[in-house]
Amino acid sequence: MVFSRARASSGLPCAQADLDHVEHIVTASGTSFARGMKVLPAARRQAMFAIYAFCREVDDIADGDAGVADPLQALQEWHDRIERLYKGETRDALDRVLVATIFRFDLRAEDFHAIIDGMAMDCGDPIIAPDEKTLDLYCDRVASAVGRLSVRAFGDSSPAADLVSKHLGRALQLTNILRDIAEDAERSRLYLPSELLERFNVPNDPKEALYAHGLDGVGHILAKRAHDHFREARRAMKDCDHKAMRPARMMAASYEPVLNALEKRGWKNPEAVAKVSKGWRAVRALAAYVK
Repeated sequence: MVFSRARASSGLPCAQADLDHVEHIVTASGTSFARGMKVLPAARRQAMFAIYAFCREVDDIADGDAGVADPLQALQEWHDRIERLYKGETRDALDRVLVATIFRFDLRAEDFHAIIDGMAMDCGDPIIAPDEKTLDLYCDRVASAVGRLSVRAFGDSSPAADLVSKHLGRALQLTNILRDIAEDAERSRLYLPSELLERFNVPNDPKEALYAHGLDGVGHILAKRAHDHFREARRAMKDCDHKAMRPARMMAASYEPVLNALEKRGWKNPEAVAKVSKGWRAVRALAAYVK
């Protein structure tokens, strides 16, 4: 098994102004992501900021927050932009840091393209009750593909690391879906699979689904699947570079309490807040760090 051993003790070979610009994209989003990446050496942290900034930009396009007239065309332009980056062509600060990241950590173009395709699935008509195959493809594109880029920046490009990305990405995305059912309904979206909705007599209409008696059954089955993915991700981590997997372990440790809280609350009232102890979540994340 071959692990990526790119030297990452120093930062990426980029102008400080470019690095600052990319970091500003991350911090301006209001996410706690920047704090979580402090565990990484400079080059790996800067690479993760670049990956996050890319994801933030394409996600804003898909959500209608980028102010573009034609989101699908804007996403296609990102496909073209990725192709230029792999030829070494850059036009702005984010381009330059992404190119440095791509070539320092041998990131694959197909993973960037998969993320863009995932965002395109959220453009146009809202996703409503996709079939199981489509839901899994969506999770792979918007979450697991991000993981496949991230594990390389963390320091492991092995097949086992890709397996971690596959399962952890799906675990995190299913948790998000289960947490955000009510919020998604406000945007006329329903990511729950049609097969389960039919099995539990839940209507495909996003807002009507919120009050269906069978929604609780759908939620608990998807939660079990998410737990299965967390378990498979931890199993795959055993075949990975231990240090490189530290951020992935911390992510899992931070998210599983959210899933547990959702299960405890249930989905009879998905608009109710699932209470997660921040202290307990921090303890879990710290334990994953030192493990």
